[in-house]
Amino acid sequence: MKPAQHIRLRSGRIIGEGHPCFIVAEVGNNHQGDISLARQMVEEVARAGADAVKFQKRDNSALLTADGLKAPYTGPNSFGPTYGEHRDALELSMEEMAELKALSESLGLVFFASAWDMNSLEAMHTLNPELIKICSADLVNTPYLRRCGEMGQPIVISTGMSDYEQIDKAVAELRRYHNDIVILHCNSSYPCPEDQICLPVMHDIRARYGLPTGYSGHERGLAPTLAAVALGAVMVERHFTLDKTMRGTDHQVSLEPAELAMLVRMTREIESSLRGSEKRVFPGEASAALKLRKSIVAARDLPAGSVITAADLTVKSPGTGLSPDCWDDVIGNTLTRDARRDEQIKSEMLAVALNGAA
Repeated sequence: MKPAQHIRLRSGRIIGEGHPCFIVAEVGNNHQGDISLARQMVEEVARAGADAVKFQKRDNSALLTADGLKAPYTGPNSFGPTYGEHRDALELSMEEMAELKALSESLGLVFFASAWDMNSLEAMHTLNPELIKICSADLVNTPYLRRCGEMGQPIVISTGMSDYEQIDKAVAELRRYHNDIVILHCNSSYPCPEDQICLPVMHDIRARYGLPTGYSGHERGLAPTLAAVALGAVMVERHFTLDKTMRGTDHQVSLEPAELAMLVRMTREIESSLRGSEKRVFPGEASAALKLRKSIVAARDLPAGSVITAADLTVKSPGTGLSPDCWDDVIGNTLTRDARRDEQIKSEMLAVALNGAA
């Protein structure tokens, strides 16, 4: 199966090399289980100029064992006395997910979600999202990978907590069905220390699989994500929140609206700066050169017939006369007319004209 160079979504957006980086705001469960907060977050994502908004969906009875559901969970970020109750408090219903999808698409955003269990995967599939997201936790979940492949939708897979042997197996499973796969380099530490981000791994992933490659970041700042864009990430994904001080573990590695808007703006600036690969003088530079560069001028009043010495000359702005790089050709030449102090030396003032000189 031929590797995909890019993926075209139903909405017309294209993810791949040579196209604008696809910027995803990962709301996850930062809506705190509140649909009104989730709506506001979608609106802020659209206002910031991102391409997509992503949520998470869990059926906790399908995700967790009975003991996992009953496990005490009483820390400062808890939304319930047990882990099951905590997770249930953070969930939105499928009706609410459908509402958010409609809102997102009305605002020009691509809507999708990472489903953390088979029941949620099937439920999200009924909404017909443009993308399926496989989170790092499910990269090694073979039956889950196969069901994602069967659905026939473009797939984004994060690679946190994984080595190449595990990624090889996951990609091979997905490629049994199709090649519309984006692989995201990722470190699943929250927050991720900068010295563990290892952005050059993106190059290895791209070369190893021949698939569109991006970055899912869990750092606190913007710099590593922007560096990923400069290194060729076709997609970047960052967690999003309205307020980093809100209760919950993801908020501290999330971007607030102003930061997301800055990420979008700076990403587009980086892309613009990478478009040219030819060293040339642009019109604006040529204008600047006339003002800022220097010309050869007479250091003192010189009579016609003078054989020019270095002591007769200096260099001063503007750069509208002979460039100082003609210095050696002017020395020893003879003036054909008088030159006043600070007057630019022109080619027509010399007995031996300079080839190509103005």
